[in-house]
Amino acid sequence: MSSLSIIKKLEGKVNKTIFNYSLIENGDRVMVGLSGGKDSYSLLDLLISRRNNLPIKFEIHACHIMATDMDYKADISFMKNICQDNNVNFLLKEITVDYNPNNRKPACFICSWKRRKMLFSTTRENNCNKLALGHHLDDAIETLLMNMINHSSISSIPPILSMFNGDIKLIRPLSTCKDNELEKYAAIKKFPTELKKCIYEKDTHRNSIRQIIQNMELINKDARQNIYNSMQNIIDEYIVNKPLQ
Repeated sequence: MSSLSIIKKLEGKVNKTIFNYSLIENGDRVMVGLSGGKDSYSLLDLLISRRNNLPIKFEIHACHIMATDMDYKADISFMKNICQDNNVNFLLKEITVDYNPNNRKPACFICSWKRRKMLFSTTRENNCNKLALGHHLDDAIETLLMNMINHSSISSIPPILSMFNGDIKLIRPLSTCKDNELEKYAAIKKFPTELKKCIYEKDTHRNSIRQIIQNMELINKDARQNIYNSMQNIIDEYIVNKPLQ
């Protein structure tokens, strides 16, 4: 598949997701959570392209949360430049994670929770009504399986979620895009990789879940897409209901 075909395919998927779930509407002020990885760069780039081509008018802002006491480092200069070149307001915020290895909660959980908290605060402070994150189809099915295994619930990360009594809507325009598609897109666009990856990055059950999904694809090559589609195809009469007592 040519570079142009890959770009057009992702643009089409994002367009469809935006309109199918009413993710972005006229007059919206969208804050993009910019982590410095391929997914968030792709999200920002695709939204900039959509802003220039869709028949709706909306603003784009971007925020990177820097954890000063963690080893992770992103290319801040690239972030500033891509935002400046595309009329995007860029914000840089700092947090401290204060991770204690003796804590029962893993570093990724604490860091993610604090980053998300700062993102919501920054979204409100800048009068944005939408917060866009770079989660994609693979993230959604991994979360579904992890919640089934660890929390006995069928739940995932939806394309749109109302927060704080509707004051902010959390949106995921890449919800129907696959990880390998975003890898190709990021390579075409020559987005930088992280300057320094977090030392706790691999201390997560997600790697085990990814292996499980790969094994499922040995049974059915469409397993990845089918798992995602299953969340839209729940047949109530064939689900085990809660017992009366």
